[in-house]
Parts: sequence; structure tokens; C-alpha cells
Amino acid sequence: MDRADIVDQAFRDRVAAASFPPGQPAAGPLANTDAVAIFRAQCLSRNLDRRSRKMQAQGQGYYTIGSSGHEGMAAVAAALRPTDMAFLHYRDGAFQTMRSTQVPGTTPTWDMLLSFATSTEDPMSGGRHKVLGSKSLNIPPQTSTIASHLPKAVGAAYSIGLAKRHTPEHQALADDGLVMCSFGDASSNHSTAQGAINAACWTAFQSVPLPLLFVCEDNGIGISTRTPQGWIGANYANRPGLKYFHADGLDLYAAYQVAQEAADYVRTCRKPAFLHLSLVRLYGHAGSDLQQAYLKKEIFEGWENDDPLLHSARLLIDRGVLRADEVLAIYQDCEDQCSRVAEEVVKRPRLKTADQVMAALIPPPRACRPSNGPSQEARAAAFGADFKQLANPQPMNRLLNWALTDLMLDHDEIVMMGEDVGRKGGVYGVTQKLVDRFGPDRMIDTLLDEQSILGLAIGMGHNGFVPMPEIQFLAYLHNAEDQLRGEAATLPFFSNGQFTNPMVLRIAGLGYQKGFGGHFHNDNSLAVLRDIPGVVIACPSRGDDAAMMMRECVRLAREEQRVVVMVEPIALYPMRDLLAEKDGGWMAHYPAPDQKIDLGAVGVDGDGRLAILTYGNGRYLSTQAAADLAKEGIKTRVIDMRWLAPLPVEGILKALGGAEKVLIVDECRSTGGQSEALMAMLAEKTALPHGRIAAQDSFIATGPAYAATMPSRETIAEAARSLWAQ
Repeated sequence: MDRADIVDQAFRDRVAAASFPPGQPAAGPLANTDAVAIFRAQCLSRNLDRRSRKMQAQGQGYYTIGSSGHEGMAAVAAALRPTDMAFLHYRDGAFQTMRSTQVPGTTPTWDMLLSFATSTEDPMSGGRHKVLGSKSLNIPPQTSTIASHLPKAVGAAYSIGLAKRHTPEHQALADDGLVMCSFGDASSNHSTAQGAINAACWTAFQSVPLPLLFVCEDNGIGISTRTPQGWIGANYANRPGLKYFHADGLDLYAAYQVAQEAADYVRTCRKPAFLHLSLVRLYGHAGSDLQQAYLKKEIFEGWENDDPLLHSARLLIDRGVLRADEVLAIYQDCEDQCSRVAEEVVKRPRLKTADQVMAALIPPPRACRPSNGPSQEARAAAFGADFKQLANPQPMNRLLNWALTDLMLDHDEIVMMGEDVGRKGGVYGVTQKLVDRFGPDRMIDTLLDEQSILGLAIGMGHNGFVPMPEIQFLAYLHNAEDQLRGEAATLPFFSNGQFTNPMVLRIAGLGYQKGFGGHFHNDNSLAVLRDIPGVVIACPSRGDDAAMMMRECVRLAREEQRVVVMVEPIALYPMRDLLAEKDGGWMAHYPAPDQKIDLGAVGVDGDGRLAILTYGNGRYLSTQAAADLAKEGIKTRVIDMRWLAPLPVEGILKALGGAEKVLIVDECRSTGGQSEALMAMLAEKTALPHGRIAAQDSFIATGPAYAATMPSRETIAEAARSLWAQ
């Protein structure tokens, strides 16, 4: 028999026989009607689990992780407000069923079974995944995440206090609200969890408001690996800045009382708390997991003997709230409801085509207040001494600084965050003076943790801000890439566009820095970004383009709710000269604040029949090579892609009109670089002869060989000559 059926029959038999596991008597402030509501939510969650397992066995339901054993989370939901955003552990079906009772008009049985059946009518994901989540319940969707949702919970909690001082246009969270984030005992060991909890402690230690309730659901095991007894308490009871609470999650009265105390502490003190709930796991990790294959029988039978529903029944009966027959009637009513609805949801439509699946990759646009741009008076006051320099040619880092100034003047909801972005002004000076112009609330110097930086941005995006996180160097992104891949980019996909976390991520990257840092400060691989569906990647090559592209990036985030990454070529930040020393050929004038470069618009210099297709440092080097080739009578055009994702195919093809041959210049590696996609595009959509020159599949060295593995002015010219001669 399925263990779920065994547990089900045992519950019925033991309630009828008044054979309950031992425990403390009911105590605390929980009213009788609320206690019954919690129990009903627990029963509904349990029977939803059973029904999902049966649907899966019949081929009508799909991969699911059950919540059985974690029904104590219904008591936590009862202690919170439905306006408190909740980032849930994948075992929190009882939390969602309980919260549904707090919001009129919700239909948890229909909603969750539609999700289990992957129906297009699933109100959360539209049939894309079995997820817990609900827009009306203020629960962003989560799949089987391993603590990756904790950093954004920190960010969302931080945004509540910030929104009081700088109210964003699209504010979503209440000023007196809190954020709840739940996870398992095994997940608490993940580096992402450790970083997020450390970030919360680091913030609270400085008396910065952070109304965040961490809930650790401790069932003592992670798939098959046991958690050492006492580990969670020993690890979290004495963290600086973090208040620790513990409750027996099998006791709905005790769980409610302690959860209420923890929530009151967070809401009143505006500080984070850690609620440690002791629970059990029933049935195994997931539908396909048979824990009897790796656990002794007495272990899982011991957990089954401690069934939370049996504890709830004992408490309600002993307190005189319900009779045994009423307990069983509630349980049976939930089963009947689940059975009846399950028969209907399996008949509902499911996704069939790629277009249907992909329809939610790009979030929907939102209405924003129109902007007329900052006034000249406001600009003069903000720019200060720089205002007189706006008419003079400047390198990229300074033009970017000015563009960010205008954008932050124009849009109060823009907030920047990252290590050293404030007082220091960034490693390369791009954010210099911005903290003086806009204050530390909008120029946040963070702790050294890329996961926390991106999590802060993602969470703030949930509350209407337009965050602009900075990662100091491209190689550092790898410490936190899942925050983009698994959290930011997937949110509209798994919520059918209902939840979004728009942002503009700035990363100093690529190669060609002379004598500094080697690979860790010169990373010439963008593959980690290019294969994330829905993410926009911008890569400017000159300062005026950078300023205008940054404006489009902000528009994409603010109005179209996109996740945008601007990779800013480090070596081009200070670049002034092009062909000769002190010629100033790579500096540019600052474009007027209303000028921008649209997504997909490429740049073209020249009209020669030999096209050089490139981006970033490649445009700079190709422009040099083009000057050398011109002396030999080879006329070229240099096409700057500007936008690396989505690939600007239409713009590139238009720019190639009249060209006879195409040389791709890719400063990233041959394997996984842009050149692979460009070669395929040219082969599929044109008959033009083409070739490529790309970086070697190597890391970058420090010292005289800093550029040895990448294209150069000379090697580009030589490749062009060779292609043209064929």
C-alpha cells in the first residue's frame, strides 16, 4: 500500500478509538473558531497531497513534493496577515490553504489541483509547473527551490522600510507589513541560506529596519540525509541581530502562539526573527521517493505515529472544541471535495505548443507615470561642478555617471546597490558623487556577497522599486548566477506574468585590462547570461552609446518589467584615444537626456562591402583595424550589435544590406561565445561568405600577455584581408 493510504486509515481508526500520540494540553490565545479553521486547512492540505499522488499514479498529475507532516504551517499562516508577502518552502500547502481562508473569494482546492494537473487554467503558473503561489494571497510562486528564495526575501523586507522614505509608484507591500520566508532544515545549510541570514543579521546589527520572519521547518532529514539532532537550534539560537523562537509544529496551539509572538516581535521591532518549527516528514521526499528504501521501518513509522493531524484532533477534542465524529466529518469533507474537484481538473486544457509555454517568458508592460525629464534647475543642482562639463567630450565612465544622474533625478524609484557603489563611487568611478546627489538610501553600500546583492534587488523589485544592482566584475557573477537564472528570470514564467522583479544589473566585465587581475578581473565569457530565457543583455562600446542604452535599459525595466543586464567593458571605461595618442577619438559628447537607443537597434560605421560584425571592445579594435584596411583600399563597415540578447537579427540583417562578406569579431571565447550564434544566423538567413575571429578557449593572464588570447587590431585586420581575398 501507498504510505499515504496507510497514514489515512490510521488517522481514521485512531480518532475513532481515541488513540492519540501523547503531548501537552492545548494552551494559548487561539480562539475555538480559529483552531477549527486551522484544522480544516490542515485536513485540506493533507487530502490535496493524497489526491495529487493518486493523480500522478494515474498519469494525470505530475511531479510534486507533498506537505504532509508540515501541517503546522497552517498555524503560522493564521498568525500572519494575508498582506504579508510569503516566500514559501515547497512543503507549505497548509500555509496556502489556511491563508485562503483569510481572503474572500479564493478557491484553494480548485487552484492547487489545477496546478497539480498542469492545466492552463491554473491561476498561478498557467500550467507551466506545480507551484505554490497566489497573486491574491501575496505568495510569489516557488518550485523546489533549495534556499534560493531567501536572498530576495531579505530584499523585500528591506524595501518596506525604504518605501516609507521613498514611496515607489508601484508599491505592493504595506508599510506595517512583514515578509515571511520558510525553508527546510536541510536547506538551511545551503550557502544561499547562510548568506541571506547573514545579510539579515548584518543589516539588523546596524539597526536598519528589516521586518523579516525566517521559518525553518525542521523535520530532521533532507531527502535521505539526517540533520544532526539539535543542529538547527545550536546554529541559529544566538545569531547577532536575529531573535530566535522555537515551537512544536505538531501542536497547532503552541505553533500559533509562538508564531504570533515572533510575528509581533518582527512587526513591532522591525527586526528579523528565526522561528524554528519541529515537524515530521510523511511519505518521503517527493511522490517518487520511497523512504522505506533507505530508512529503517521504525523511523518512518515513528513519524507516522506523530501525525500532526492526530495531534490536532487530540487537542481539539480534549479542549472540547470538537467531538471525534466532527473531526472525522471535517476530514471526510475535505477528501470528498478533493476527489470531486480532481475528477474535473484532469479534464481541463493543458499547454500543448511552444508558443503557449513561452507566452509568459516576457512579463506584461505596466502603466507608469509619464516623465518629462528632470528640469534644468534640478539638473544644475544635482550635477554641481559637472554641469559645465556636459558639453565637452568625455570617456565612457563619466558619460555613464551622468546618464545615471539624469535617470535617478527622473525616477525616484531607482535604487542602486552593490559593494562600494556609494562613498567610493565604484571600482572604476562610474557611480562617483551619486551618494552625494541622492543619499545612502538610494546608493546602498552592501556587504560583500553577490547573492545578497542580487537578492536585495529582486526583493525590492517585488515592491515597486527599479533596482540597479552592480556586480564589480563579471567573474564574480558566478557566485550568484542562480539568483538570475532560478529566481529573477523565472518569476514571470512561473506566475504567468502576475509577479515580476524588474531590474537593471550593471556588471563591469570582459577583457583587455592591462596588467590587472588576470581572469578574476577580466572574464571574457558571457555564456552564463546568454542562455537565460527572457533576459536582455546590453553591451555598449562607446560612452554616448552607453548613456543612451542605459536609458533604454531603465525603460525596459520600469515600463516592461524586464530583467536587464548591462555588461560594461572595463577596458573602455577610461578610453580616450582611438588611432593615435591624445587624438581623443574614442571620447564622445553627452547625449541629451531624451535620446536613447532602442532595444535591437544596431550601430553602423561606414558602408564598405566587407562587414565586420562585433560588439564591445571588438568595435573599438575593429574600428582601428578598419582604418588600417582603408589604407590598403579595403573598404569596410563596422556593425556594433550593442544588444547581445535577444540577438538583434533584424537590425543586423538590415545593416548587412549591400555587404558582400562578413567577418565576425568576438572578444569572448570560441566555445559558447556570441560568434557561434552569429555564424548560425548568417548561414541560415544569408548567402554571404563569412568567417570569424574569436578569443581562444582560455582564461586571461596578468602581465604582458593580458590580451594574447583575444582578438587584436592586427589579427582582426589580418583575418579581414584573408576573408576578402577568398
